[in-house]
Amino acid sequence: MTASISSPDTLETRTFAPRCSIEQVEEGQGLAPRFDEAGLLACVTTDARTGEVLMLGYMNREALEKTLQTGRAHYWSRARQMLWCKRASSGLVQEVEELRIDDDQDVVWLRVTVAGSGASCHVGYRSCFYRRVPVGRQPEQGIGLVFTQSGKTFDPEQVYGDAPNPTQL
Repeated sequence: MTASISSPDTLETRTFAPRCSIEQVEEGQGLAPRFDEAGLLACVTTDARTGEVLMLGYMNREALEKTLQTGRAHYWSRARQMLWCKRASSGLVQEVEELRIDDDQDVVWLRVTVAGSGASCHVGYRSCFYRRVPVGRQPEQGIGLVFTQSGKTFDPEQVYGDAPNPTQL
């Protein structure tokens, strides 16, 4: 069953269903998300047109509620410890075309269209998954990442200016 989002105006504030039974969670019609011990759900975000994986993010209760209410992707930034809407500083708005939840309701999948350059990665690439890891090699050979995108879609310095980089060491 899919929860298609047609427009922000057609959605109302939703309260999540309680998790009463395995049958209700797996086969029922109520949205009863299972947030982890940190209060988060993993969220896989793909391009609605191509199916390409754009990013993996996390949602807390507020981010999921705001996504449902507005039709725009909201996430919880683990690095910044704050709610963020994908667009606040970049203009790369993610409009949700479809929101799905997995069988035990602990992972969300968003199918989105992205405004502007169509990119979703803060580094400037279209997708956050812009490198491939070769498999089947012996560890002593070392692991060299292979770029899968020919170049950046936008210049992060022009888009973000002097905003702090969210990547943590």
